Amino acid sequence: MSTGPAIRVKGITKSFKDVHVLRGVDFDVETGSIFALLGSNGAGKTTLVKILSTLQKADAGTATVYGVDVATNPGDVRESISLTGQFAAVDDVLTGRENLVLVAKLRHLKNPGTIADNLLARFSLTDAANRRGSTYSGGMRRRLDIAMSLIGNPAIIFLDEPTTGLDPEGRLEVWQTIKQLAGQGTTVLLTTQYLDEAEQLADRIAILHKGTIIQNGTLTELRQLLPATTVEYVEKQPSLEDIFLTLTGDTGDTDDDHADNNLPARKEIR
Repeated sequence: MSTGPAIRVKGITKSFKDVHVLRGVDFDVETGSIFALLGSNGAGKTTLVKILSTLQKADAGTATVYGVDVATNPGDVRESISLTGQFAAVDDVLTGRENLVLVAKLRHLKNPGTIADNLLARFSLTDAANRRGSTYSGGMRRRLDIAMSLIGNPAIIFLDEPTTGLDPEGRLEVWQTIKQLAGQGTTVLLTTQYLDEAEQLADRIAILHKGTIIQNGTLTELRQLLPATTVEYVEKQPSLEDIFLTLTGDTGDTDDDHADNNLPARKEIR
């Protein structure tokens, strides 16, 4: 592997007839980090991921994965990456374990059953191993989908809007999975349109708008773009997400006061 960035993008452009989707995109992704590509629908996020994952070719510019050009050496790039698209690629007829075994066999790996069992345990899916994919919740399907993407131990995983359509509990499950991946050394490039998702997960955030990166930095650096805030006491009502997660017991908070169904207004300093 190259000693430089895991991913390097320079001057990437892409048009579909008269529609200019990418207009010169530049950024680097450091090894072992979570990089969030933030943008609204139609900003060009998925197109860029398809270029980086060798599914499409750019009109101009270069993109490399560990120094290997995605356009001229796509086969070598595919050995280092995996892609999880916007819709889970889970076979509903097969069980969770059978989905994993199938992918391991398609990758011609030894001991596919052992690989499947290890991933089921890693993603807390062992109890559901022999259930059909059609019975999985949204969060479980997404976790299984990501587990399938990790077969073969790719160094880089692309997650294209991984929590779209998930309920709050499913989103939290996927967030935890993504953090675990980065903690184990996997480089994650995440596309999302959810501001809180980028804020919760990313080491660096690039904002893609009208085909170009208009800002790229850590959350702290991006916050410094706005005027300094004043410190004052404010009364904050719980959000609907706070209420839902408290009532369903999935906040991860063991404080009995926070589990009170009366949900009193909380005071905080900001």
